[in-house]
Amino acid sequence: MEQGFSNKINVLKAIAILIVVAGHLEFSLIPMFPPYSFQVILFFFIAGMLFNEKYGFIEYFKRRFKSLMVPYILYCLAYLGITYAITPFTGKFWGMPVNIYNEFVIPFLTGHQLDLISPLWFVPQLFTTLIIYKILNYIKIDFKLRTVIYLIISIIAIQMEPLAGNFYILWLLRTMFSLFFVHLGYIFTQRIYGKTNIFNFKILTGILILQAILWLKNADYTPSDGIGLSYILVWGEFDNWIVPILTSLTGIWITLFVVENFYNYLKDWKFFNKIGQNTYHIMANHILVFNIITYTILAIKGIPFDVKNSQDIYWFYCPMKTTYFYFITGIVLTTYLGEFFKFIKKSLIKN
Repeated sequence: MEQGFSNKINVLKAIAILIVVAGHLEFSLIPMFPPYSFQVILFFFIAGMLFNEKYGFIEYFKRRFKSLMVPYILYCLAYLGITYAITPFTGKFWGMPVNIYNEFVIPFLTGHQLDLISPLWFVPQLFTTLIIYKILNYIKIDFKLRTVIYLIISIIAIQMEPLAGNFYILWLLRTMFSLFFVHLGYIFTQRIYGKTNIFNFKILTGILILQAILWLKNADYTPSDGIGLSYILVWGEFDNWIVPILTSLTGIWITLFVVENFYNYLKDWKFFNKIGQNTYHIMANHILVFNIITYTILAIKGIPFDVKNSQDIYWFYCPMKTTYFYFITGIVLTTYLGEFFKFIKKSLIKN
C-alpha cells in the first residue's frame, strides 16, 4: 500500500474514532453532521477502502479473523473478569447472564453480552460482513450494476426494521445495510482516489445544502438531544427509508473532506497518529474509563452508586460541565493503554 494513502487512512481512522467517542457523550464533533448519522458506518467504509482482492478466501478469512476476532475474544475474556470483579463494588452485574449462548452466539447477533465492551458490537458484525463481501466479490458483474444491487439491498434492509426484534433478522439487516458502504469504500480506493477530485468547494456547497435540507425534516432537532438525523444500526432502528443512506454518504464525504484538507496539519502530530493506530483499543476501553470517572466523582461527592446503577452504561455525571473532561481523558487514557498493550505484545514476541 502506498505510504501516503496509508497515512491518510490512519488520520481518517483517528477522526472516525473521535466521532464515535463524541457520539457516546452525545455531542457532534463536526457541526451539522451528527455522529449517529454515520459514525459506525464510516468504519465499514474504511474497511472497504482497505479491501484487497489478491488474497484467496482462506487466506483472507485467516487475516480478518486474526486482526478482528482474536483481539475481540481476548477483550471479551478480560472484560468478563472485570465485570465479575467490579460487581461487589457497583452493586450491579453489567451484562447478560453468563451462559454458552450469551457468550458465543450473542456476540455475533447483538454484541451486547457485556455492557462495558458494548461498543465492540460492530467487530463481529464487520468480520462477517467482510467475509460475505469477499464471497460475493467472486461473482463477476459490472461494478456499476454491483453498486446498484448493493444499494437496493441496503434499502431493503431498512424496510426490515419491524423484524429487527428477532436477533437473527437483526444480524441479517445490519449485514445487508453495511455491504453497500463496504463496497463504496472499495470503489473509492479503486476508482476515485488519485483519479477524480470529489473534494472541491462546489461539491462541499452541494453537500451542505443537502444536509441543511435534511435538517428541515429532522425529527430529533432539539439542541438538548445533541444527536438528530440519527439511526441506530446496532438495533436496526431507522426513521426513514432513504435518510439513513443519505446521511451516511454526507457524513462519510465530510470526514474525507476534512482529511484531504487538513492532512498536512495532522500527519506530523504524533499523538493524533497514535489515536489512529489505537482505534480498536479506544473503542474497547473508553466506556470503562468513562465509568471509572463517574464512580470516582460519585465517591468524592458522597453520592450513592445507586444513582449510576439506575441508568444505563452510557450515563455520566453532570454532562453540562463534564462532557469535554470525559472526552479528553477518555481519548488520552485509552490511546496510551493501547500503546501499553502493543509494548507488552512486542516484549512477549521478543522473549
